[in-house]
Amino acid sequence: MQLEKVFAIHWAKLYPMYLKKVVAKGRSQDELDAVIQWLTGYTAADLRALEQGDVDLRAFFAQAPAFNPDAHLVTGTVCGVRVEEVADPLMRQVRQLDKLVDELAKGRAMGKILRA
Repeated sequence: MQLEKVFAIHWAKLYPMYLKKVVAKGRSQDELDAVIQWLTGYTAADLRALEQGDVDLRAFFAQAPAFNPDAHLVTGTVCGVRVEEVADPLMRQVRQLDKLVDELAKGRAMGKILRA
C-alpha cells in the first residue's frame, strides 16, 4: 500500500478496528486508550472526539499533543517490517502504534507495553 493511502485512513475507521482486535483478545478499551495516550498524549476525551471527526492519520499524528520521546523504544516487527527501520517518520509513528496495539492484543503486560 502506498504511503499516501495509509496516511489518508481516517482515525474514526481505524480506532474501531483496533478496539475490536484488543477486545477479542480480552483487553479493554481503557487499556487501548492508555496505550494510545502514552504514545500520542491524547486524552480519552480527545480520542472520543476524534472518533466522531474526519481526521486522517496524517492529521492525527501531526496534532498529537505530546508524542512520547520514548517512542524510539518501540521496536520489533509489524507485518514483517521492523518498526525501527521504517524510513518515513510518519509511517514509523503509524507502525509504532500498530506494534503497541499488537502487544496489547497478545496479552503483554501494560508496564512492558508502555516501556516502564
